[in-house]
Amino acid sequence: MIRAFGYTIKQAFVQLFRNKNMSTASVFSITAMMLILGLFFMLVVNVNLLASSAEDQFDSIEVYLLDEVTQEKAEEMLEEIEDFDGVARAYYMSKDDAMEEMKSRWGENAYLLDGLVDNPFPASIIITATDLSVEGDIVDQLEGMEGIEDIKYYQEMVGKILSITNYIQTGALILIGILIIVSIVVVSNTIKLTVHARAQEINIMKYVGATNWFIRGPFLVEGIIIGILSSVISAGIVGFAYYQFVESFQQRLLILFSSGMVPFEFIMINLIIIFVAIGISIGALGSILSMRRFLDT
Repeated sequence: MIRAFGYTIKQAFVQLFRNKNMSTASVFSITAMMLILGLFFMLVVNVNLLASSAEDQFDSIEVYLLDEVTQEKAEEMLEEIEDFDGVARAYYMSKDDAMEEMKSRWGENAYLLDGLVDNPFPASIIITATDLSVEGDIVDQLEGMEGIEDIKYYQEMVGKILSITNYIQTGALILIGILIIVSIVVVSNTIKLTVHARAQEINIMKYVGATNWFIRGPFLVEGIIIGILSSVISAGIVGFAYYQFVESFQQRLLILFSSGMVPFEFIMINLIIIFVAIGISIGALGSILSMRRFLDT
């Protein structure tokens, strides 16, 4: 068993170096596919984070009050609003509470708000609707009330963000599927060259009683090695690029959208797992397909 395993590993590396040009082409092909996969993975997880953040932040109606509205008046308005159809919950937020809420959202970057001389945030009443579809009806009921400076609700925007997120996910899955098929074909063709070069040797091994899996072993390991090499290279490139992007744009995105990016550590752990799994699968499947003409399956 140990000798057979050693033979399999040795022959896999011999075949890799014997056909190094095509092996290199396969590595580059899978690496290119995984770089695109990594790009879409980073895009999808960050868009999902943005969509989730948007739902959390904008699933409510924000009723901004005039500065002259006292807390007592605001509480009277709150009681009236709680009786509106479609209102699940409503609460009063003072100017100071609004400042603290924004600092909480900004996390480590909250110090940027400390330089403000005056608190720019108005007092408000925050309303949570029973369903996103009834927010428009609630706004219609609010428009006749006194003491309201502005009303913000984001039903249409959240709907668009969720729709865009679904389109991105669907497009990414289709493109990834196509790229995986292309990579399998490339690896399969690479190993076929080695198989053709060793066709006579393979036939002799079959005649002397070698099992299909003993013959297939080196080619299977060759494909797996190609997949692992590609996954390591891809993960390194994508991880470095994402780290640089996070360092450059994290703070700007936090200010613009009150939402940061997915942490680098989370991206890297998942990228490595996904890339290695896909790389091994592509290499192994490409190898198995390339041997079907020579071995019974």
